Amino acid sequence: MTAIALGMPSGIRRGTDADDTDVPGTSGMPTSGPMLDTFGRTTRDLRVSLTDRCNLRCTYCMPAEGLDWLPRSEVLDTAELVRLIGIAVGDLGVTAIRFTGGEPLLRKDLPEIIEAVARLDPRPEMAVTTNGLGLRRHASRLAAAGLDRVNVSLDTLDRDRFAAITRRDRLDDVLDGLAAAREAGLSPVKINAVLSPDGGLDDAPELLRMCLDNGYALRIIEQMPLDAGHTWSRSEMITADMVYDRLADEFDLVADPRPRGSAPAETWVVRGHQMPGRDGGMVDARVGIIASVTRPFCGDCDRTRLTADGALRTCLFSTTETDLRGLLRGGADDAEIALAWRRATWGKLPGHAINDPSFLQPTRPMSAIGG
Repeated sequence: MTAIALGMPSGIRRGTDADDTDVPGTSGMPTSGPMLDTFGRTTRDLRVSLTDRCNLRCTYCMPAEGLDWLPRSEVLDTAELVRLIGIAVGDLGVTAIRFTGGEPLLRKDLPEIIEAVARLDPRPEMAVTTNGLGLRRHASRLAAAGLDRVNVSLDTLDRDRFAAITRRDRLDDVLDGLAAAREAGLSPVKINAVLSPDGGLDDAPELLRMCLDNGYALRIIEQMPLDAGHTWSRSEMITADMVYDRLADEFDLVADPRPRGSAPAETWVVRGHQMPGRDGGMVDARVGIIASVTRPFCGDCDRTRLTADGALRTCLFSTTETDLRGLLRGGADDAEIALAWRRATWGKLPGHAINDPSFLQPTRPMSAIGG
């Protein structure tokens, strides 16, 4: 049966026992090996939100006063997180873990979590998506714990616009954090940018130029309807095509010949520039543009998501969740949890339907879902 869980935002249904009432028939669902859905997609990427708390107040994410944070008792602890990740990796075929938030560096046990996950066999690739404020202090420790790389959110190099977007004057801290991540070997260091409707197109070439000068990889993302105030406007959104045209005015861009696979970004080689590769050598520099709204890539999605309070989501825009925390704390064994995870994945919808007139923005904002 399905129930509203205590502490859940209204409008989100959370299955308490992962029965089949919220998913298609499970006939044909594999019970071993990698997770599949009824559209033939294989799920190998797990996004783990460690906290809904953040030390910035970005306008496209949350109000200036912040949000009503989850009570500590509802947030998964270290052992619970590691157990669920172990099930995903050992039983369900997940090969890549990305720790998100909120701001994941606010979790004091992050190095401990990374160390434990690094000991799993097979060992998954691990990344952190962060706002960068704490990277100067933590980058070397995280690298020593086993972290492979970082994605840093940075929308502009204009100090006034940065302060207006984030409601904090912390640009220098982010730039210092980027340098610290590079020095710690967390390469390729990636920058995720969501361009502001107010002047953001002019930020795009400046961000790319800075990335080329420092060996970072830039990804520019269309703003999605995931803000807490539900004020997102399609008419004001900077589209992927607008970003490409602005960059092509100043850089020689060539379509990337490499297969895109399940990667969300369309990428272009930036002729005349190189950056450090994952093996330590130099490779052609590339820039990526993620057209989440105008050219959705749902047909190749390989992601599953775990919120800080243990809710399983098969999509950023899901309106239902599976309560893995309830299973954990209710005494379920690993096989029961793995089966619940498989059932939810089997019932994954074909896409987020942002462009459908019936689309409804999820009740949880991005900070409570995880990037």
